[in-house]
Amino acid sequence: EWLEGENRRLRDDLGETYGLVGESAAMRELYRKIRKVAPNDTTVLVLGESGTGKELVARALHRASPRSEKPFVAINCATLTENLLESELFGHEKGSFTGATARKIGHIENAQGGTLFLDEVGDMPLTTQVKILRVLEQREITRVGSSALVPVDIRVIAATNQDLQKMVAEGRFREDLYYRLSGVVLRIPPLRERRREIPLLAERFAGEAAATAGRPAI
Repeated sequence: EWLEGENRRLRDDLGETYGLVGESAAMRELYRKIRKVAPNDTTVLVLGESGTGKELVARALHRASPRSEKPFVAINCATLTENLLESELFGHEKGSFTGATARKIGHIENAQGGTLFLDEVGDMPLTTQVKILRVLEQREITRVGSSALVPVDIRVIAATNQDLQKMVAEGRFREDLYYRLSGVVLRIPPLRERRREIPLLAERFAGEAAATAGRPAI
């Protein structure tokens, strides 16, 4: 009875509040780590296969942190070319390149005081990795086309489904950036390792679908 009550408390606390679903030992351990890590500004690396909920974990860390009232800004590093990624991250000045008709504030500045979530960080180009490393070390950025330094106060959470240690060994990911990002590593277990939670997920999805359709869940 105590264990069932503890499971319900964990689910209601983190699950219902932050959208996470699961009562297995692995998920309870993940919840425990989120609670422990969230209040600190430690950089967190979230590892897991596609579809395991890495962004949900990042949002849970943000919402349970002292930065919760500030922005949570996410960017997918796999969906943009190198030049576009740098412009989206750091912003640019008017006239800095063809098509730059006005100053643009980047995602890093938009996350000021809050959390920057770098999704699929393993796909980030090496040249951009150098600049992100500087952000983590110096807490300042330079917009594309500018030489002015802009101080930033952000927490960085990164996520990937790739083996970053293998990428470091192959020279495809900077070792110094890897160690900066992996201050704390959270691993999300795939669903095949917690199949008993499939009914919980089905119940959640059915409830969301019913709410969208304006009908009661069965």
